[in-house]
Order: sequence, then structure tokens, then C-alpha cells
Amino acid sequence: NATILADFATRLGAETGKDLSEYDDLWDWSIENIAPFWDFFWDFAQVKGEKVGPVLVDADQIAKARFFPDAKINYAENILQTGGAGPALVGLSDDGTRIEWSWDDLRAMVSSLQQAFAARGLQAGDRVAGIVPNSPYTIALCLAVTSLGGIWSSCSPDFGFKGAMDRFDQIAPRFLVCADGYTYNGKPISSIDTVDQLAAAIDSVEAFVVFPFLGAQVDKSPLPELGETLGAFVAGIEPRPLRFVPMSFNDPVFIMFSSGTTGLPKSIVHSIGGVVLQHFKEHRLQADLRPGDTLFFYSTCGWMMWNWLLSGLGSGATLVLYDGSPFYPDGNRMADILDAEGVSHFGTSAKYLDFCSKSGIAPKQSHDLTTLRCLLSTGSPLSDQGFDYVYSSWKSDLCLSSIAGGTDILGCFVGASPISSVLRGECQKRHLAMDVQVFDDDGQSITGAQGELVCRRPHPSQPIGFWNDADNRKYHAAYFNRFDNTWHQGDYVELTANKGMRFFGRSDAVLNPGGVRIGTAEIYRQIDQIDDILEGIIVGQNWDNDQRLVLFVRLQPGAEFTAELEHRIRTDIRKNATPRHVPAIILPVADIPRTKSGKIAEIAVRDVLHGKEVKNTSSLANPDALDLYKNLPQLS
Repeated sequence: NATILADFATRLGAETGKDLSEYDDLWDWSIENIAPFWDFFWDFAQVKGEKVGPVLVDADQIAKARFFPDAKINYAENILQTGGAGPALVGLSDDGTRIEWSWDDLRAMVSSLQQAFAARGLQAGDRVAGIVPNSPYTIALCLAVTSLGGIWSSCSPDFGFKGAMDRFDQIAPRFLVCADGYTYNGKPISSIDTVDQLAAAIDSVEAFVVFPFLGAQVDKSPLPELGETLGAFVAGIEPRPLRFVPMSFNDPVFIMFSSGTTGLPKSIVHSIGGVVLQHFKEHRLQADLRPGDTLFFYSTCGWMMWNWLLSGLGSGATLVLYDGSPFYPDGNRMADILDAEGVSHFGTSAKYLDFCSKSGIAPKQSHDLTTLRCLLSTGSPLSDQGFDYVYSSWKSDLCLSSIAGGTDILGCFVGASPISSVLRGECQKRHLAMDVQVFDDDGQSITGAQGELVCRRPHPSQPIGFWNDADNRKYHAAYFNRFDNTWHQGDYVELTANKGMRFFGRSDAVLNPGGVRIGTAEIYRQIDQIDDILEGIIVGQNWDNDQRLVLFVRLQPGAEFTAELEHRIRTDIRKNATPRHVPAIILPVADIPRTKSGKIAEIAVRDVLHGKEVKNTSSLANPDALDLYKNLPQLS
């Protein structure tokens, strides 16, 4: 129990006169005392800023509630306040390049960039957009922008022109930033032409800055008219003590984008103070991230987990930044990094762990992993078998935490607890001060049955709103239309007797054969155990005034789709779920469409089956895969 969370509970208990040593008692207190919880946590976490005025206003109206409305704070100041025992940043790319920055290196680069942006007139509230790899330079650019009160928004270079344009054109950035390129599977790919197109297409852009990633040669190469190398951008500037523009707690710091498979991505605006408080709570209390720890989350700059990773600097952790394929040059690349860099906290997607399991990757047999204390899995539900696989093939004595939240809150509703048991198939606990419940269709709280994930009380990392949504109409429609005065997340879940949570997929992808609601994850859990199947996707097809289930399976290399395999799929699903879960039709498929962050695009496939146009294929990593689902004779 020598955890930051235990220390927090002890101190809070002394303040309140209550025994809060058990997680569930601490959670109960935190949701009944939302304002006192965050007030106490601000001081406990030594948040930099001016904490004045009320902690929470309009608490009884969740959509209008505001935390610390009179407080002043700066994001970059909080992220750079500590400094740990090790380096600040280790940057790795899949071609084997490694660079390391000390805390002084990072502060010096932020200072140079801060002065350069200020000299070019960057004001508080201005947007800077990055189409960027996961690099130390990206971190420094983001911190320089936010130190001046600017707003940062990013996506990864593989989004290309259309995907980036759909996002950044909505927010009218003054500056674009990029690298000269990126590597994937060891191959260099240039970014400059894409960013040049963006700069020409978005009227608000005044210039774009190019930093070296593929090599220093970018400082010598000719650039398009609006382009400027990082070397030229900071030429003649000497680092000096950083300055931080004090901003209101509820001023914007990040604009995040939804995956956008059903239309233009939603541009979700997050507040400075909300991000700082929520991320510090999640890192320190929920994940037990301490000064000197090393945090590595495999993510691109187009996924919310990159922003979450960045905030880990504020807890004094070293960040490992990896850009490239997790399987290059082979399936042990991630485990190699964990050993080489002494990683204490490793974050990845459930899909990655599934692929490792199917591929027979077992780092426990070949790697040390002594330093690894916590493995965080997110992006989709981690199956029971996924839990078994991690403990049998990675490490038996770590805290495996399936975490879940969303881009919507730039954080987690449920996930890690370093003082609670890990139970296979479950997110450990609802996070502190997040009044997460499961509602049935009538808006009644339920336990032990599947329903909708909701949050009944305000939390600091609720978005400020959506960009260019003056009356908050789109914002309300997204989260508050379903249940009165309650945040509706859109996940189909079950609150267990252990007060953990099981996830069954997105609500809008829930299957409904014969009027019975089935979460897609219930079927994935069964097919994930079949060795010949790499992955699957299941959708409901409208048929004969009902809905029939259609399962597509992508097979392992060398495996064949036989009558025996089809029979086994049906038998396993019937035996381990119910007859209603058994698909009406099972078909092999060469590829499964997924979003840039790796999530299976069930709704896009469902639309294709029904002859509907998929409105925004640029949000998909492999949009050509949709063609495999068109005009299938077996489904007509």
C-alpha cells in the first residue's frame, strides 16, 4: 500500500475524520463531495496556479457546471514544473533512431520556440495545428504554444491531406507544424507536400514550421513558400527563463477530434485546468506514476492517449516517445523498448495485445521486464483471454489495468486502481470523483446487467464545448439528449458486483436480433479464442423486418475457411454465449476497416451492407477495405 493513492487517502481521511483506506469508500466519498475532492486534490498535487474563488458553480446542471471559474493556470507551467531523476524525453523511431533530451534540453527548446512564436505574434487563444510524428520536437512545440496561452491540435502524418483538412479547416489555425517526414516499417515517408497543400487550402495559415525527423538535411532543403525550417524559426534566439501566460482555468488548451466515420469529425474543446487536474489524478492516484518513473504509451499524435502521455511529464516521469510500427522489425519491438528504457508504465491497445497473442509473442520467455509495474490497455475491451495472455506471456506481477474513457473527456471514466484486485475481463474501478453509473433504457441505475455508461455529476475534464458551436446545440445533442441532466457516453457496459466494469462495445453498434440487445464484444470474446482467426467484425443487417447477425472473419496466414471452422465458430458462440448470439451468416474477408487509432469500424461496414455512403473515409486507416463488403451475393 505504499502508493500515492494510499497516501492521498490517508491525508484526506485525516482532513475529514473518515477511514478512506478502502478504494470503494474513497470513491463513495469523492462522488458525494465533488467540490471538496477537487479542492483537496489541487493542493495535494501541488498544481501551479492561482486557486481563488469557488471550486464549482452550477453543480446541479451538469452541462453548465464550471470548476474553479476564477482560478488562473497555465498548462505548460504545470507540465514543466518538476523534472525527474532521469531524462525528460526519449524519442525512438522504427528505423532504430534514438534521441534523448534532458529536462534542461526540453526547457531550452521550449524557450526558443516560445520566443519565436511570440515574435511572430502568437496570442492567447490562437490555434496551432500539427500534422506530426511522436517526437520530442512535437512535445516542445506543443508546450511552447500552450505556455503562451495558445491552443494546440494535432493529428498523425498518415492522415494525409483530406483527413487533416477535415479537422484543421474547422479551427482556423494561424500556424501549422510538421516534421520533414516519418518512418513506418523502416521506410521514410515525406510530410512536406501534404502540409504545403494544407497551408494553401486553409486561409488562416500564416506559416508552417518543419522540424527534423528523417534527418538534419531538412534545414538545407528548399521549402514551399509558407514553409520555414525549425533552424530558421529559432535562429539567433538564446534560451532564457520560461514565461507562462496566466489563463483562466476554463480557457481552451486542446482541440481534439472524434474519429469522424459518420461525418466531419467533432472538434472537441478541452480546458487547461480540466486537463491538468484530470490527468494528474489519473497518473498519480489511479496509475501510481511517480517522479523518476518511465511512461511509454504506444500512440500517434492523432489519438487522445498522446495528450495523456504528454501530461505525464507533470508527474516527473520520463516519457518514451515511439513513432512507427509496433511490429518492426519484429513482434518483440515493444518488449525490447520496455527493457532497454526501463519502462515502469506501458500503455497500448487491446487490439495490439490480441495480435501479440495470436502471433505467439511471449516476452516473458525472452525479456527481463523487471521495471514494468503497470500495463494499461485501452481502445477497445480487453477480453478475459487477453488478461490471461498478459499474465502468462508478459509478466505475472504487474497491475494490468483496462482503462476506458474517451476523446470526449480526454481522460478515463474507469480503469486503474493500484490498491484494488485485478479481475479478468473487467476494468478495475470507476475513477475517483467520476459518478459513473449504468442506466437502463428508462434511466434507472442498474448493476449486474448491460446498459448505458453515464456520468451523473460534473467533472473537470468535460469539454468546454465544440468549436464553432455557439449555442452548444451539437454538444448537447452528443452527450445530454438521451438522459435528463446526465452525461451519456455511448458505451454499452455492465457494472459488476465487484464494482468493476465490463465493456460490450459502442452503443451505436449494439446488435438487436429479435429485439435482444447484444454488445459486439460478447461475440469477439468467443472468436478471439480460435487460433485460425486473426480478428473479426460483426454487424447487424436489416432483414425480413428484423435484424440478422453477419460475422466477417479475417484468418491467420495459411488458415482456410472450412465447414469445420464455421461449425466451430457457431458452436463456441452458442455454448459460451446464447443461441441468439450465433451469426446468421459467417464469411471470410481479407481485411477489416479500422480508424486511425485502431478501432474496428463497425458502423462503416454496416452502412456499406445497407448501401449507404460512408461519409468520411479519410478517417479510416485502410478505407479500401470497405470495398470488400460491397454487393456481396451471400447477403442479397
